[in-house]
Amino acid sequence: MGGVLILNEVIVVKIRVALAQFDVQYADPAANRQRVTELTKEAAAGNADVVVFPEMWNTGYALGKLADLADDRGKSTQELFYQLARQYQVGIVGGSVAVKEDGKFYNRTLVVDPVGQIVGQYDKVHLFRLMNEHRYLTAGNQQNYFRLAGVPGASFICYDLRFPEWVRTVAMHGAAVLYFPAEWPAERIPQWEIMLKARAVENQCFVVAVNRVGDDPDNHFNGHSLAIDPLGNVIADAVEKDGVTFATLDLDQLNKVRGPIPVFADRRPKLYQ
Repeated sequence: MGGVLILNEVIVVKIRVALAQFDVQYADPAANRQRVTELTKEAAAGNADVVVFPEMWNTGYALGKLADLADDRGKSTQELFYQLARQYQVGIVGGSVAVKEDGKFYNRTLVVDPVGQIVGQYDKVHLFRLMNEHRYLTAGNQQNYFRLAGVPGASFICYDLRFPEWVRTVAMHGAAVLYFPAEWPAERIPQWEIMLKARAVENQCFVVAVNRVGDDPDNHFNGHSLAIDPLGNVIADAVEKDGVTFATLDLDQLNKVRGPIPVFADRRPKLYQ
């Protein structure tokens, strides 16, 4: 595959991404693991380089049951992704899962390359009070940027989308693709699309955002996982489909956007304090 100069790095020209949007079963990790396995197989059959899952896919928002349901140190999820990545030769942005560690609970993303190696890990930084995350979960405090399928990327989780200063801080490490797994309720989907487009345009990056469909005891989710180009154009919309939606990201577009409008070079951070 050919190369293109992006931020002084040679990366692949195109990657094919699978948006694995599905109905997360409330408080049923075994069923959700099975669905993730099926969707990874489907993504690989469609020649995806990377598959992306929703937020909290192992348990849903069964926060009061995390003592029994959360993945101990994330070991079960790591083992699953190791097997799937190696079997299907696909990179995985693992949405996020509920993890218990040292007496605390985290909303954690794992990023795994096609040989099963963990190349990124992220604990959700901004906890969403409206869904009571702050009562049960511990916030993270680390950035997550990585290289997957030969492409520099960064990942966030759901509510992080509302903090452009955080996204820009992480994106400045050279990201070409920003990943946003989420459980974003249907009533706020119009805001979801607006903010995802804004994050793509202002950071001159592709955005890949994967939501869920279905219901839990308190919320209705209607999907609309999106892939968006650096000009804010929607490349793919999963609408309310349970399953895999594919998008091809043409990374040569980054040079065309960043060259004429060098927003990173023109920043004046001393004025932003």
